Parts: sequence; structure tokens; C-alpha cells
Amino acid sequence: MTDKSSASPNEAVHEQVVIIGAGAAGLTAGIYTARANLSPVIIAGLQPGGQMTITTDVENYPGFAEVIQGPWLMTEMQGQAENGGARVIYDIVTGLDTSIHPFRLTFDSGRIMSADAVILATGAQARWLGLESESMFNGRGVSACATCDGFFYKDRDVAVIGGGNTAVEEALYLANICRSVTLVHRRDSLRAEQIMQDRLLKKDNIIVEWNRSVAEVLGDETGVTGLRLASTTDGEDKDIPVHGMFVAIGHDPATAAFAGAVALDEEGYILATAGGTQTSVDGVFAAGDCVDKIYRQAVTAAGMGCMAAPAAEGWVGEQG
Repeated sequence: MTDKSSASPNEAVHEQVVIIGAGAAGLTAGIYTARANLSPVIIAGLQPGGQMTITTDVENYPGFAEVIQGPWLMTEMQGQAENGGARVIYDIVTGLDTSIHPFRLTFDSGRIMSADAVILATGAQARWLGLESESMFNGRGVSACATCDGFFYKDRDVAVIGGGNTAVEEALYLANICRSVTLVHRRDSLRAEQIMQDRLLKKDNIIVEWNRSVAEVLGDETGVTGLRLASTTDGEDKDIPVHGMFVAIGHDPATAAFAGAVALDEEGYILATAGGTQTSVDGVFAAGDCVDKIYRQAVTAAGMGCMAAPAAEGWVGEQG
């Protein structure tokens, strides 16, 4: 059920388990903690449903023979969590105090909450180029995930934007699916590890456009048809025909509110135990893309949410 109630600004409401984030990781954690009779509260935040709400066709989530829609899947997950007893609150966590227990959470609305256990599942957002035409064709030829969407471009021409490890990995992955891959990089050398650069340059169907940036995404009612590339050296534009553009310039984990509350790495991702979900603070767990900078898939996020739930259950049980 959706919780629309609000406590008075200075009154802290206590909960056994608070899950921050309502994407695949947070909702799965909600399903499992609800089944454990912990009456979890899920904080939906700025983007209820996470990155899946901006994903249209989903073909790689297990259990569905036909293509499904990302927003539909998230709606179903939330319904499943709520039917089990989880409550969803539409608010934004602005602070988490882990120096005291129960932990203390403050919210944008002025709400204050305490919790025996907290599961952080706030995800990460892809960095975009910031072009109006990029937004126009998002989901219609523009993507930030080759693993998610590459199959849709089988035997077609695509471009990857970026010059780091992620961009090279995406280009190599797509080269096994697509007819051709154009890697667009604004400099004359890549930042990726040398061994990955060597693999890239050996691929016959990968072309590198050096010293180029995307000035405009070209397309029509069918989707993306090409890119207009600006030169970073001589100012001369160049149009290339492609059916898809994959932006691979990095991700930003949504963890700013937790700085100082749990340990983060240099990129802002939450540090958790290897193969687990325990953070640097006992009783605080993390799942999904705010931890995982490698796979970034709905199914792996859901799996981590499933792992975090029994860990939180065990912690709550230990506290008596």
C-alpha cells in the first residue's frame, strides 16, 4: 500500500526496515522483507521505478517470452511488494545518521524517521551528452546500455560515444552483434586500458572517429538515422549514417545523501563486502547500481535486493 501520511516535523516515526530506492533492487528487497514480516517502508525518491522507467522494450528479464515494457515491470514489482505488506512513501531522503542506533533519516518534506536496518538501493544515472535531439530520440535509437539494447540493432550500424573502458567495452560487445560500430571520441587517443584498445583496433567492423563530438542526433519518425559530428580541431562537421547511438561517458551513483554515513569509493559508489551487501556500517546494506558499477542490469539489481533482505532480517533479529 502507498503511505501518504506524514508525521509532524519534529516527530520521528520508527520502522524496522527502511529501503531507500524503488527500482529493481529496492522493490525486490521490499518483497522479501515484507515476506519476512518486517513491514518495510520503501522510499520512492526522485525516480520511482529507477532506470527501468525510462526503458521501453525489455527482452532480457527472465520469465517473459515476449517483449515487456520497463515501466510495466516496475509497476508489477511495486504491486507485489505492496501486496506483501510493504509501504511506499513518495519523499526524498536528505540525510542518514549512522552514528546512532536506531539510525536516523531526514527527508525533504521535513519528515523524520528512525530504523533498525536500512537498505540503500538508490541506483545510478547514466551521464548524457545534454543535447535536445538526444532526449528526443531516447528509447528510439539512443541508449546508455549496450547489453540492454544491443540486440535490437543486430546487423545494423551503430555508434558508441566515449573513450574510456566502458565505451570500448560497449563497442566490442556491439561489434559481435551489429554490422558496424563507430566509436566517437573527442580526443586523439583513448583513455581505456591498452589491452582493450588493442582489441578494439583489431576489429574489422569498428571505426574510430577521432577528435569528434556529437553535435546533433539525426532522425525521423522511425528513430535515429544518423549523427552530425563536430570536429574538435578544425570546426568541420561530418554526418554519418547510424541506426543507434550508445552513450558511454559514465554513470553517477545517487549516493550524495550518504556521504559520511557509509564508506564510498572515489566515484561515489557504496562500498560493500565482496559478494554481499553489508556496507561499512553494521545494519546498513546496499544493493543494485549504487554498488554495482560493472553489470548494471535489472536482474542483477533484483538479485542484490534479494540478498540484502535476509541480511537485514538477520540484523533486526540480532537486535532483539
